[in-house]
Amino acid sequence: MSTENEGNEGNAVPSAPSVPSAPPVPAAAPEGAPQGAPPAPQAPPAAPADAPTAQVPGAAHREGADPSTAAHEQYPYAPPSPQQPPAGSAAWPPPPPAVPSYADGGSPPAWGAPVPSDEKPRKRRASGLVAAVAVAALVAGGVGGALGYWAADSSGSGSSGSTTVAASNSPKDFKREAGTVAGVAASALPSVVTIDAKSGDGEGGTGTGFVYDKEGHILTNNHVVASAADSGQLTATFSNGKKYDAEVVGRAQGYDVAVLKLKNAPDGLTPLALGDSDKVAVGDSTIAIGAPFGLSNTVTTGIISAKNRPVASGDGSSNKNSYMSALQTDASINPGNSGGPLLDAGGAVIGINSAIQSTSGGGVGQSQAGSIGLGFAIPVNQAKNVAEQLIKTGQPVYPVIGATVTMEEKTGGAAISNEGAGGTPAVTPGGPAAKAGLKAGDVITKFNDTAVESGPTLIGEIWTHKPGDKVTLTYKRDGRTETAELTLGERKGDS
Repeated sequence: MSTENEGNEGNAVPSAPSVPSAPPVPAAAPEGAPQGAPPAPQAPPAAPADAPTAQVPGAAHREGADPSTAAHEQYPYAPPSPQQPPAGSAAWPPPPPAVPSYADGGSPPAWGAPVPSDEKPRKRRASGLVAAVAVAALVAGGVGGALGYWAADSSGSGSSGSTTVAASNSPKDFKREAGTVAGVAASALPSVVTIDAKSGDGEGGTGTGFVYDKEGHILTNNHVVASAADSGQLTATFSNGKKYDAEVVGRAQGYDVAVLKLKNAPDGLTPLALGDSDKVAVGDSTIAIGAPFGLSNTVTTGIISAKNRPVASGDGSSNKNSYMSALQTDASINPGNSGGPLLDAGGAVIGINSAIQSTSGGGVGQSQAGSIGLGFAIPVNQAKNVAEQLIKTGQPVYPVIGATVTMEEKTGGAAISNEGAGGTPAVTPGGPAAKAGLKAGDVITKFNDTAVESGPTLIGEIWTHKPGDKVTLTYKRDGRTETAELTLGERKGDS
């Protein structure tokens, strides 16, 4: 069990296997081939390669994790002699694994050319949610592409030449309206920064942040900067390549929000406009900007897949969790996107990208998980409240009900523990829950009109409010359903 502000984290250190590419297409035999000539050898399909494999409920933030480097090499295809048997076909994709709500580990597939290997396939592990902070930047890589052309026989005499056909307008002449993805990206990118955090021992990671105000404050995730917050070094690099040192103004581990301040901030900073996350609807378009695997200024798109998704996530270096009632999006979010903005179609920030679902477990030294279309963002309304408090006082303030709840899932709600941390009473004497008549053993099933399925769900909902807000709790006791109204208390700082 844990206090209402803490939980058991699930750590994941993922890696990524290669995915077989499409088999090469064998060249057709030329017309008019002499009779009796041996047929052209058929190229076998490419063989699959084995490679090392890779909160939100159970998400593990990557701060403080060992850095690793991911790279994919492409090998030229060399067909065997005709006497060689064709390689076995690749069974891809594999059946999708089950995805538990709170699980450990993560290893999604990574795309690259297959590499022959004699290694035995690794066993697939349990799925989990991981933080979208990159502890290893991709330093090199490429994707093969084809350049199309139009071939024309100008003479009709058997000797042919080829010419290229140009579009009527080159891309630089295209008009990109403000509401298009290109227009939103062009407007937002100058206000997004790539954050490099290095601890005192030289370890660190890469994340993202964005300009919050004209004074040079940068909003990001706590787990992006945690390793360098006390004795490390923080830098913020803009899309134009200009780099600035930064310092932590304040950070809230429970909310997973941090505010930085640029040293010698330049004039003319343009803060990103903040939207209203309460008005977001499922199906709304989303645009995510960040530095996935160190690839700065990357733009991806998707939709809002769900709202009020209970998420518990850890930074991978402590036994404390962060909680949020998250926005879920299928926009591609990967390690390094953490702290970056999730924008609506108009370019306003509606969330801070924080965690992703992974598909399987990993071990120390393996590379990180990648996107499978399940990303989670802190609603910007909550992030704004926390940021203002951090800028004002340097420490977070949390609303509380004054009761310790269990982190177990299968309790039909948030069950109040028999005792609190260190043997203290589960219901704080004189606290909001005590004044409302709640007792140890009560199971809270609703917070206002929102169903509560577990302790993390309750905490995430509580933290969308402010101290002093009046709320209604529905709970079960001895088979009866009761309701209680209470005023949220407060707790200052991370304990």
